[in-house]
Amino acid sequence: MRRALSYFWLILVPLSAQTGAKNGEWPTYGADLGNTHYSPLDQINANNFNKLQVAWRLKTDNFGPRPETNLQSTPLMVKGVLYTTAGTRRAVVALNAATGEFLWSHSEDEGARGTNAPRQLSGRGLAYWTDGRPGSNDERILYVTPGYRLIALNAKTGNPVSGFGRNGVVDLKLDDDQEIDLETGEVGLHATPVVANDVVIVGAAHRASGAPRVKHNVNGYVRGFDVRTGKRLWIFHTIPRPGEFGHDTWEKDSAENTGNAGVWGQISVDPDLGMAFIPVELPTGDEYGGHRPGNGLFGESVVALDLKTGQRKWHYQLVHHGIWDFDIPCAPMLIDITINGRMVKAVAQPTKQGILYTFDRVTGQPIWPFEEKPVPKGDVPGERYSPTQPIPTKPPAYGVAGIPSVDDLIDFTPELRAEALKAVSKYKIGPIFTPIVVSKPEGPFGTILTTGVTNWPGGSYDPESHILYVHAATGMVSNGLVPGDPTRSEFAWVGGNAAPTGEAPALRVQGMPLVKPPWGSIVAIDMNQGEILWKIANAETPDNVRNHPALKGLNIPRTGRSANTIGLLITKTLLIAGEPGTFTLPDGRQGAMLRAYDKASGKEQGAVYMPTGQTGTPMTYMLNGKQYIVLAIGATNYPAELVAFRLPD
Repeated sequence: MRRALSYFWLILVPLSAQTGAKNGEWPTYGADLGNTHYSPLDQINANNFNKLQVAWRLKTDNFGPRPETNLQSTPLMVKGVLYTTAGTRRAVVALNAATGEFLWSHSEDEGARGTNAPRQLSGRGLAYWTDGRPGSNDERILYVTPGYRLIALNAKTGNPVSGFGRNGVVDLKLDDDQEIDLETGEVGLHATPVVANDVVIVGAAHRASGAPRVKHNVNGYVRGFDVRTGKRLWIFHTIPRPGEFGHDTWEKDSAENTGNAGVWGQISVDPDLGMAFIPVELPTGDEYGGHRPGNGLFGESVVALDLKTGQRKWHYQLVHHGIWDFDIPCAPMLIDITINGRMVKAVAQPTKQGILYTFDRVTGQPIWPFEEKPVPKGDVPGERYSPTQPIPTKPPAYGVAGIPSVDDLIDFTPELRAEALKAVSKYKIGPIFTPIVVSKPEGPFGTILTTGVTNWPGGSYDPESHILYVHAATGMVSNGLVPGDPTRSEFAWVGGNAAPTGEAPALRVQGMPLVKPPWGSIVAIDMNQGEILWKIANAETPDNVRNHPALKGLNIPRTGRSANTIGLLITKTLLIAGEPGTFTLPDGRQGAMLRAYDKASGKEQGAVYMPTGQTGTPMTYMLNGKQYIVLAIGATNYPAELVAFRLPD
């Protein structure tokens, strides 16, 4: 009865904040600046989803020196024009959103700077800005190149805006409060810039730092720029400088001898509050932190900044002294929820840990209490371990970051269970925050951890029902530490995924995942109550499992797949998600499905064929009386493309 009353309350009380994409358009990466990935469109619904047809497609083969297979872009649609990135040089392309007809493109050949870039290929998309004045023609598309330059283009022509920066370009390796080599400096960005109240905010990303070469990598500072001129307005030091708040959390002057702590996920903004919310990653390196004793703010923290000045409003560190590669990978979601009959402006942060951390976005106070729980201490020489980590009391974890016990191992048959037990006997297993071990030939080879329950796509949110949806994966990887080679790295210990004997990690059983399914799930969370409503497997069972001789005669329910890069689209009527990779369909075709689910129950409502799996988060828009759904697809043997679906005439 309590649940029914809460939904009745939602019907009566008007929402005050995040309402998703408006006016049938899709003007920013996450539909709105709060990254809800929600649209109130309802022409496509459960009754007609199966009738969807391909309206147009954009092949990306020719936008770069080689074909791209992992297009991650979520396009924008404004005033009948669809804007996207495409290809290995991250070209910007404008299309007629109704027909897919090519309008213009812009591409930068950055030479050695682009070749050396740590974050290459298409990136995740673009930002759009207009001054909004009646009769104004000032509309801009902004993006960050692989070589880490911020470019402003005229949205109608694709030409660089001459008054922005230097001929339309702001070199992001300059004016960053540190020296960065213009050709080889290891900093870039896959995420899109975010624009709000005439401020462009840009984060920073680096090479994966499991086995970094240097301790003091480039620092991943965050900056705000004037959208009209490109002038730097502010900078936030994610690794505090002497005298700045948080510097004392770096013991033995380690803040001056480390790097990274970038913001490579999407940034969210509440323009009414004048606040930006940034998800900060680990400092250098991902699995060893003996050189950086202390909790190390603002590593692995959600930080709220003043939009105009970049000053810290509040922060919360999700992992103290991180050594598990638990970067915060995705947008903090700005959501309005009802707690005890009161509307609360909240921010919800999905994570690689499979934990949703929820705060009051004005004050930074947890919506439900967090408990500092004791965690195991490891024995890696020179490492410093935090004795506790913060765990929310609500909602419960929506995914599993590790192998808590042998009961979680695959058990389709007694023989497979026995093989799984043998496979893990040379590894350390345990629940979240089990410490990484020194890798030894006799064992343990390493600690088995998740590859990330949630990655850069993050979650989606329905502002009408106050339900948050997130994809959860259970991929596993072995992380072990080996002595650093001083000719290749400054680190005393560096991470690796293979055993010191040269063996590949034994994390599969006869080609099947080591742990029980589902390997890829969609989870629905009631954010008014902090409770999980339902969880379903997303994606068909892989061919090698469905046809495995050891499983002949067994009825294996849909398992889902372990890819952690599936983003979700929420509409007035449906939850929409694709599948990763390619499999054999019941009719013999090779491909994948774009599926629609009932938002309240998770029951499948329809599916439409795609030639290969989803690689970018879907978006939707309405044009000329037709609703479209567009998403990126691709695979190793299938060059990436955008596919647009709509109902037949």
